[in-house]
This record gives sequence, C-alpha cells and structure tokens, in this order.
Amino acid sequence: MHWQASLFGWWCLVAGCAGHASSRATSPADAGPPVRPGIEVLLSDSLALVWGRRVGLVTNQAGVDRDGVGDVERLRGAGVNLVALFSPEHGFRGTAAPGAAVASTIDSATGLPIYSLYGRNSSPTDSMLAGVDLLLVDLQDAGARYFTYLHTTVEVMRAAARRGIPVVVLDRPDPIGGAVQGNVLDTTYASPVGMLAIPMRPGMTLGELARLARADLAIGVDLKVVPAAGWRRTQDWDQTGLPFIPPSPNLRSVESLYHYPGLCLFEGTALSVGRGSEAPFEQVGAPWLDTAAVLARLRGAGLEGVVFRGVTFTPHQPGDSKYADTLVQGIRLRVTDRSRYDPTLTAVTLLALLQGMDPAHLGWNPPQFDRLAGGPFLRTAILAGQPPSAIASSWAGPRAEFESRRRSFLLYPSD
Repeated sequence: MHWQASLFGWWCLVAGCAGHASSRATSPADAGPPVRPGIEVLLSDSLALVWGRRVGLVTNQAGVDRDGVGDVERLRGAGVNLVALFSPEHGFRGTAAPGAAVASTIDSATGLPIYSLYGRNSSPTDSMLAGVDLLLVDLQDAGARYFTYLHTTVEVMRAAARRGIPVVVLDRPDPIGGAVQGNVLDTTYASPVGMLAIPMRPGMTLGELARLARADLAIGVDLKVVPAAGWRRTQDWDQTGLPFIPPSPNLRSVESLYHYPGLCLFEGTALSVGRGSEAPFEQVGAPWLDTAAVLARLRGAGLEGVVFRGVTFTPHQPGDSKYADTLVQGIRLRVTDRSRYDPTLTAVTLLALLQGMDPAHLGWNPPQFDRLAGGPFLRTAILAGQPPSAIASSWAGPRAEFESRRRSFLLYPSD
C-alpha cells in the first residue's frame, strides 16, 4: 500500500504502546481448534430445528461456513426447505452504500425472493412472511453499538412474534472479542444505531444481544440461539480459523473493526472517517487539520495499545459528502495491543484535542453525534472542557451495572 506521508508521517508511539505490537500475535500453537459458526452447528447437531419447516433466512455475503460456502448453498444442500431470503443494510450481496435504501429482488441463483429490510420496510411484512414457518438469522455483527444488524434482528423478532413464528439466530463470534468499553446508551435516545442500554462496545455476539433485546424490549418471540462452537470471548478473530468477510463496504479489515466503536463518533463532526479512501475507519481527517500539532499533543495523552501517523488521503465517492476528490490531512491509527486498546477513550481524546485546538472547524452535527453517542452528554462534556479521563471515568458505574446485567445472556466462556 502506498502512503503519502506528511512531514510528521512517522508513527507516533503513544505512552505505553512501545513493545506491545506483538503481545497478542497468534500462532498455530495458541490458536486452538477452529471455531464452527452457527450455520455449521445447526447442520451437524441441530438440524431438527428446521427439518420439515418452510424456512426464511436473514443473511448477507458474510453468512458462510469455515470454507466460505454460503448459507443458502449449505441449507439447500442439506435438504432444508428455504422459501424466502431477507437482507439487512447493504443488501444481500453487501455492496449497497451505507444508508442507501435497498430494493427487494429475486435471487438469480435460486429464484427465491430477497426481501430487503433496509428500504421501504425495516420489518418483514405479513405478505413477506406468508408461508414461512421459521426464521433463521445469520448476520456477522461488527462489535459496536452503532451497527444496524441488531436493529434488523429485533425487527425480525417483533414481526415473528406477531405471527407466532420461531426465530433461530445462527451465532458468530464478536469479531473484536468480549471487552466492554465506552458509555451506556440512554434509551431515551434509542434509534436504529442504538436500541438498547448497552455500551459503545458491548462485547457480546449478535445471538447474545438478541437474547438481551428479547428481555429488555419484552418481545414475546420463541427465540433460540445456535452458538458458535469453540469460541471464547478472549479470542482474536485470527484465532478462530474463520474467513474474514467485511460486514459492510466501509469495514474492510479487522483493524477497522477495532477502531469503529470510537471513530464512528466522528461521523457527527466535520471530519472524514476515511470513507472513499483505502482505509475507512482507520483514519480521520480534514483539509484544515494540523496533523503535526495533533500528533504532538497525542504523545502526552497516555493512550495505550495504539500508534498514530500523519497521512494524506483523497476520498472518492465517500458517500457522506465529506471532501470528495479533495486532499485531506489525516491521522491514521494502528492497534499495537488489542488487549489494552480502548477505541472509545481514543476517540474522545481526539475530539477533546480538536475542540481545544480548532473549535471553529470541528463542525459538530448535534443530532447525528448525539444519536451515535447515546445522548447529548458526551458532546456537552467535551464542549465544557472536561478531561477525557474524567469523561471516561463517569462511564464506569453504568458500564459495571451493564456487565452485571448481561451475565445471564452470555453464551461463551471468558477464558
């Protein structure tokens, strides 16, 4: 990959980072046996759940087995009677732009209808569910509160509850592990990018979140979760043996997923998060950004597990209307120690630095930022000049309550 380096283009090692770049490196010896995703467990151990039923499947391009074979092929090959397909944001093939409405269509390979749940309808209608006896959900979550696949799953559960249709979630690992970080959403500000009282990084799989949602939202659905066999909450993605398939067009790498719980907040500012560049959600920037000054201040910020570099990039068709075909001065992030890195604290630190250095250009978009942040409190604290460490400390109590509350919904060991 070609980097266009600025004067301060060398990696800026933040306090506590040096020496940890390989502390979570994996090898065949420590990877353990390959993880089996829920689709494989269903077909090998729990086929009775779907046998003899007319099945609807909610999935997309990431619904595959360990060998990359898609759910549709696997289910039809096992004799399962698939009668309808449903797709979330980005569509069945995962190529639609973020936020773009997706139309329903027909799958050319099977002739099955693909009903879009991100467009005219966000919930399956009665006509879509006509002739469906059971719904399977197999979606790869991104590990952050903002991702819309939980909203899609909840809407499927609600629609199924109204018609008395069971729902089975075919679970997959949380791609960034089981760490819990960030603030807990105030449900007064619930939206499709934050439905439950969970932190920015909840450390739960989609199946576990579905169990939590059924309780928190009082959804009277017959819900079962087929767990991913062999997964532990402490495992990195590269220890699972599963292929990495980007869950959306702008989350193209495991690296981007680790930054997403923090950098997504910049969507509510004038800064680009790298959409339309070679590394979305691995960098932030704007034409006016003084990267040298920002990097100098980051050196004393006390952040751990991450390094920074000054870069330039030019967004092409970014999709968020930020700096299309314009040279952007940016800060690139790279995780050096996944076990110590807190993307939410890192993002708040960057936001606070920029607010203090160049408040006229930061360009808050309060409705969008507050929706992502789970309320106006974070923006208000930054504008009031509260130190990032104090802001993060204020999250500890609600987060501890969440961690206690989530225990009964967890399906995987933490060691």
